[in-house]
This record gives sequence, structure tokens and C-alpha cells, in this order.
Amino acid sequence: MMKAKAIKPKAHYRAKDNATGYLLLAPWLVGFLLMWLIPAVMSIYYSFTNYNLLSAPKWVGLQNYVTILTTDKNFRQALTVTFVYVFVMVPLRLAFALFVANLLNKKHMGMAMYRVLYYVPSIIGGSIAVSVVWKQIFGNDGVVMSLLKVFGIEQQYSLVGNPGTALSVIILMGVWQFGSSMLIFLSGLKQIPTSLYESAAMDGATPLQRFWKITMPMLTPTIFFNLIQQLINGFRIFTESKIITDGGPMNSTLTYVLYLYRSAFTNFHMGYSCALAWILVLIIGVATLLLFKSQKSWVHYEAQ
Repeated sequence: MMKAKAIKPKAHYRAKDNATGYLLLAPWLVGFLLMWLIPAVMSIYYSFTNYNLLSAPKWVGLQNYVTILTTDKNFRQALTVTFVYVFVMVPLRLAFALFVANLLNKKHMGMAMYRVLYYVPSIIGGSIAVSVVWKQIFGNDGVVMSLLKVFGIEQQYSLVGNPGTALSVIILMGVWQFGSSMLIFLSGLKQIPTSLYESAAMDGATPLQRFWKITMPMLTPTIFFNLIQQLINGFRIFTESKIITDGGPMNSTLTYVLYLYRSAFTNFHMGYSCALAWILVLIIGVATLLLFKSQKSWVHYEAQ
């Protein structure tokens, strides 16, 4: 007689499944530990030290944080520039992205190609090469200055060399990189039932009324997601201010991350820069928390 196969306990299969899951997660776990968690813990420690990369760190307690918050004028300037950039660029980028998404939410020949073309700036917009091109466009011998001369507008300094306009150039570049937000808005627009628009049109609602009464309320979860994403990205601006103006003129474009970079790799104040980094983390965390708290008053979910 043939012996019946022994039935393995469920715990055996559960352990095997867990082992397979951890094996598949291993590359991410290794990256998380080596590239984020361990460096984050080290930076917290270094933020309480005087460390210049060349000698052993010396414990100074809260001295770095006290200096930053009380006597560092560059910190205040960098923080002001970054807040101005975020509170001007983010609404403009989202507004422009929503406007273009509405235009592309049509059924016309070649619409897919237009969507790809509008998304391209988001792919290449943050690169060093594009920042160099942007610097040339708005520089002394650039296209913009040449056009201003054609119309009889003489400028002593280029737009990137003038403290009053340099940040506007960087903000404009940020708005130009609206493609990712536009695609997210486009996805949200396609989720809105067309029957709502048809019913509103039959009741005599104008296109503007349909936009404010149907599109905007139904799109608020998408707006919220885009707002969180772009807010975090805005606080982390670095490449544009570094390449186009290098923080000048007169620190008018000295963004927070650029100042952090200078503290770490120009002045070799690594402990000081780590303290700056954690203050930025706290600022982004508070801003994100406030947005999450505010969503109850303006974000409308379908389940509600």
C-alpha cells in the first residue's frame, strides 16, 4: 500500500511565504537602511556637533540651532527667499497645470502627442543642462534681453543679474515644469462623470458655472495631492538657484537648500548644515500637517 503524503502545517507555508516576501523586499530594505535611515540618524547626531569633515566631531549640544535661529542672517534670507518661491510658484504652477489639463481633456486627433509635449519640461526641467540654457536665455546676451532692446526697453542689468527680477526668473522656470501636475489633473478630470456636466448644461449652467460647481469640488482630492507634492518639492529647490544665479545677486535667490549646500561643502560646517537640514524637515513637516488639518474644510471626497 502507498503511504499517504504527510500534510505540512500551515505555519510551514506561512514561513516560506514570509521568506519569499523578505527576499523580494531585500533590495529596498538595503537601500532604505544605507541611503536613508542610517544617514538620517548620523545627521541628527552631527547636528549637535562641530564637524568639518576633516577632524572628529565635537559635541556642542544645541549651539548650532541657537546660532541659526538667533544670529544667522543668511538663514533668515534663505528662508525668506524659499518661502517667497514656494508661495508664488506653487499656486501658479498648479493653476497653469489645471488650465492646460482642461484644454487637453478633449477628444481630438493628436491629443496624445500634445500631452507628451507638455509633459517633457517636467522630465528635463530640473536638469543642469536646462538650467544653463535658461541662464543664457535671460542673460545679458540672451533672447529676452534682445527682445527688450527691439521694443526700446533698455536694461542696465540682465533679468538674472538684477536683484529685483532674478527670483522671478527662477519662479518662471518652476511654473514651466508643470507637466507632472498637469497629468495628475488630467487623470482626475477623466474620473468626473460626464453625466454631471450634461445635467448642468440642460439646467442652463454656463461653462464657468460648471467649472466652479462641478469640476473644482470633484477635483479637490487631486488638488490636495498635487499641492502636497509641489509644496515639498518647492522647499527643496536647489539646481535652478545654483546654476542660474548661484544665489545672487546680493543673495536675492539664495534658497534654503543652496545655503545648506554652501555650509556643508564650501564652508565645511557639516554639523551646522545638518542642523539646517533638520530645521527644513521640521518646516516641511509642519506645513504638510497644516494642509492635512485644513483638508476637512475644503477637500470633498466621493465617500462623503
